[in-house]
Parts: sequence; structure tokens; C-alpha cells
Amino acid sequence: MRRICPVIVLLCLLCGCKGRQGSASPAPSYRPFPRAMVNASGQDAVEHMMLHYWDSFTDTTVLYASDSLAINGVRNDDAEAALGAFATFVQQIPHEVALQAMENFYSRIDAFQRVFPHANMFEKMVAFTSRYFYDPNSPVRDESLYLPFVSRLAGSDLVDPGLHMAYEWDARMCSLNLPGTPAADFPFTDTAGRIRTLYSIKADYTLLIFGNPDCTACRELMEVMESIPEISALIESGRLKVVDIYIDGEVDLWKEHIPESPATWLNGYDHTMTIRDNLVYDVRALPSLYLLDARKTVLRKDAPEDRILNDLVQI
Repeated sequence: MRRICPVIVLLCLLCGCKGRQGSASPAPSYRPFPRAMVNASGQDAVEHMMLHYWDSFTDTTVLYASDSLAINGVRNDDAEAALGAFATFVQQIPHEVALQAMENFYSRIDAFQRVFPHANMFEKMVAFTSRYFYDPNSPVRDESLYLPFVSRLAGSDLVDPGLHMAYEWDARMCSLNLPGTPAADFPFTDTAGRIRTLYSIKADYTLLIFGNPDCTACRELMEVMESIPEISALIESGRLKVVDIYIDGEVDLWKEHIPESPATWLNGYDHTMTIRDNLVYDVRALPSLYLLDARKTVLRKDAPEDRILNDLVQI
């Protein structure tokens, strides 16, 4: 597996029509997502494009058709595809710049909706953003980038007041165990009945997995990891510890399946139910993966499996 290299990337640089501010007559026809094909030859160019990715699409000098099929003249599927591309590429630039790109994105759709209050820009783009950046099944999810977006939703007057508390909750969950912060410690009982803690595990890297014996995706992850020589070598050398934690209450079921787990993994269950009850970690789907360094600083939070595996191979 390889990361997408942004050195020479085909990206969408936005362009648009010029016209009278707040035009009352929508252009009747649909249009492609506004873009210019550009060969970016440097990191600064890529970052600039991400910061201005939405400028033309959200230009308020002309209002295009906004109906059940389109968002400001761009068909729903094309607008969603553009959001998917943005979600992919924005994660290839420095995190601080990516956060600013997300802030810019929110500000653009917010401003557009205020100029054209009867358009559907804000509602649909918010739904797409949640689907790609926050849905636990999204292959490009990233809670750290969704956090500035959902934090603004929680206080927005463009949002149904009945949804404010839900967005506040999502923002709170996104703020747990962010990359660059210390992972929350917790006790667990291992297969020998000993009580241990996350911070008692010593290794250059720790892969923390919240899984379940009945989870098909968990078993598939186990098989994939065992098939990758680089990861096996990391584990055998002691540089990587894989810690698989069961957080539900059916301990007998967990014990029954212990023999199925690799002998090189450290398995345990949350005997205090701290993770589930106290929301030390927000486990929304299984398996949920966290990559930690030697000091238990979070490197990846609930990241897609291919991203975690790629990190481990690169090590």
C-alpha cells in the first residue's frame, strides 16, 4: 500500500462565471463541478489549491439551479464526488493547513447560504461532509478534520436548533484522543487474569484495537496483518505491540475465542467497563484502530485500516 503523493497531482482549481451580485434569476442548465486541470509541481501549490478548492463552486455572483437534483448547478453526484476528492487530498497536506482548508470550506458554504437563503448548498454539503469525514465506515474519515467543521455546526443559526446538541456531542467525541495528544489510559484484564494498563505496555509503537470475537471485519484485519511480512517483523522484534481490547460484557464469549487470536498479540477485556460507560474512547464501529508511539501519543485516531497498515509498513 502506498500513500498518494501530492508532488504532481491532478486537482480541481476552481473557476467561475462573473455576474451581478445576488442574481435573482438562476441559470437554467446544470454544469460540471467548476474546475481547472492543473499539474501542481510543488507542495505550496497543492496547499493553495486545497485552501481555495470551493471558491468557484460557492461564488455568489451568479446563482445556478438549486433543486432536488443539483447544488448550485452541479448535480448531486458530481458535488459529492468533489467532496470525496477533497476529503482524500486534504489529508495529504500538513495538518495545520488542512484544518484551515476545512475552516475555509465551512465559511464558504455558510456565506453562500446567507446570500441565497432558499438554496440547498449548506444542507447538502453538510450531509456529504459528515458522510465522508465522520461516518465510521468511510475510507477517508478523519475526526480531527471534522472537528472544526462540526464545532461550527453546533452553534450555527443555519442549523435546526434541535440538532445543536447532537452536533455538540459529535464535537465532544471528535475531541477525544486527538492525534498529537496523549492517549487516555485505562485498565484491562489480560488472558492470564492479570490487571494491566495501556501505559504499562512498552514498545516503540502500540496498535490499539477495539474488537469483538463475533466481528467479521476484525477477523479479516487479523488475517491481513499476519500476511504482511513487514508488520510481522515489527511484532517479532518487539518494536510493535498489538493490544486487542474487548469492551463489551460477554466475557465468556471473549474467553472462548482467545485461541483464535495470534499468540504475539496482547488480548484483554475492559473489566471496569470504563471505555464503554465513561466514554474514554468513542468506539463507534469495530474494529476501531489507534496507532500510538512509545510515549502513548496518538499518531492515528480511529483511522481506516489501510492507512494504519501503510504506516506500519513504512516503519
